[in-house]
Amino acid sequence: MKKLLITILKIVVFFLGWAVLSGIIDIPSDNPAIWRFFAELIPLTVMILFTVVFWLIEKKTVNIPIKENIGRGTLAGIVIGIIWIGAASSILIFSKQLEITGKNEVSLLWLWILSAFLNIIMQELLVRGYIYQLLKERYNLTAAVIVTTAIFTFMHGGAFEAGVIPVINVVTMCLFTTALYESERTILAPIMAHAIWNIIGALILGGVSLADDYPSILTMTASANKLLSGGAYKIEASIVVTILNVILIGIFYIRYRKAKCIETQEQ
Repeated sequence: MKKLLITILKIVVFFLGWAVLSGIIDIPSDNPAIWRFFAELIPLTVMILFTVVFWLIEKKTVNIPIKENIGRGTLAGIVIGIIWIGAASSILIFSKQLEITGKNEVSLLWLWILSAFLNIIMQELLVRGYIYQLLKERYNLTAAVIVTTAIFTFMHGGAFEAGVIPVINVVTMCLFTTALYESERTILAPIMAHAIWNIIGALILGGVSLADDYPSILTMTASANKLLSGGAYKIEASIVVTILNVILIGIFYIRYRKAKCIETQEQ
């Protein structure tokens, strides 16, 4: 019981400390693109600071796999991210569930992309960084997956307003990227896959939801079939994404199991 209470206390202090400190720092700009950049940079900086501090508190025993499999993990994340958003958007566009109805001029697009990328790194460090590794080391993989999936889901509170399918898609997305993480053994893999999904899906296609102030190059309109098109929430609320996520969970879970079997045989 003592071990459990200490673990819960560490998680609560880590999460709340990060949230409070990130929220009290003023952002020094009225320019929307620059404001958003600092709005993503500050939480990421605080997340890195808290991760390092808690890593030192744990006497460097809770390690986050960043240096391992850098090249392979980065490439795998990019390829899977392209396949993931590419398959979802292609199916929905070619089946006319989503239609491109406009094009927008986006000033400082590169800065918006950078901001979105910083946000992804922050999310992945929160979900698959210290908290995930602490639970995995102190308890087991199942505990780490359950707790961090719950954190990731409640971080995307807008999905609950959108309906059941969006919530399922958030949960299955987290499970898929966790399976990708474990199979590739580096946090760079889910970072890149998640980044490709958000940057292409939101900033280019306009079919994935980020913070309200993020612009998009294209405007998409959904068909009346909300189950397939996602309705007002577009790609992220489509059952097509649910199916893709489940398929990807299966693929990378199998890869993870095979890697574990090989590791066990080598030992």
